[in-house]
Amino acid sequence: MLSLDDFQKIKISDKKIFDGLYKKYPPFHSDYVFTTLISWMKYGNYKYAHYKDSIIISSEIDGILRLRPPIGKKNKDVLKEVLMLAKKLDAQYPLGVISSETKKWISNVYPKLKFKSHRNFFDYVYRSSDLANLEGSDYRKIRNRLNKFKRKNEYIVEKISEENIAEIKKFLKRWCLWKDCESDPVLKHEKKAIFYSVNNFFDLGLDGIFIRVNNEIEAISIYESMNPSTAVVHYEKGSPFYDGIYKAINQETANILQNNFDFIDRESDMGISGLRKAKQFYRPHHMIEVFHIDKDSIPSIDIK
Repeated sequence: MLSLDDFQKIKISDKKIFDGLYKKYPPFHSDYVFTTLISWMKYGNYKYAHYKDSIIISSEIDGILRLRPPIGKKNKDVLKEVLMLAKKLDAQYPLGVISSETKKWISNVYPKLKFKSHRNFFDYVYRSSDLANLEGSDYRKIRNRLNKFKRKNEYIVEKISEENIAEIKKFLKRWCLWKDCESDPVLKHEKKAIFYSVNNFFDLGLDGIFIRVNNEIEAISIYESMNPSTAVVHYEKGSPFYDGIYKAINQETANILQNNFDFIDRESDMGISGLRKAKQFYRPHHMIEVFHIDKDSIPSIDIK
């Protein structure tokens, strides 16, 4: 029987386990990508159980322990055990980050379960070609700011490599000073996450580019493959002294990714109003919805 004792803290050496499973069952949402889990460890306290050919992820945020549905071949017995464990937890929504497809499957098995959408963690997904070409009236304002930046600044785009990774770290230290990361809880956690990602950039199999203006790095983008059709952009940071530079790094990233991916996942807005407005401004092709299960509905189902 599955228990909390089966869960262990996620370590970077566990990447090969996740990679093996994800070859058969690719992540559908950025919160399942291994880089996200390991880099945000200080925030999410993520653990996993490798149980009966499935992986079950747990998180503990602000002292609240939650589980996710099993990753792998759909197995009613494993699902039953996850639900039985979830109903013992203190959280009102002890099982979350559930995709629409998984929600449908769980609902077919246990029709009495009650689901609630988790809007703050819907991922924004864009067509790569839309972000690269910025065609049509919907992107007019973005094109105007981008063109203004290009007229005022000569810049070059370079790929992140072992030769310039130290420069990337220096830029991020400047960026955190500009943003005063230590004064904001979200930015404080993001600072830890991004530096972990950069410090382990090559072991994590990450890719990225940066923009250099006047011989200084002034914007970066870090990304990787999420599934065969979609790349995920984990971080995109720019200098506050160059209006339009975020538009430039966004487009340059899309120019590269459109060669191999139809879509770009730019993660969620975490309920931050300014971030939501910015992500909506780019006209997402679709959102990846996620749901969680109400604990009060779990005891009412007949788990056999």
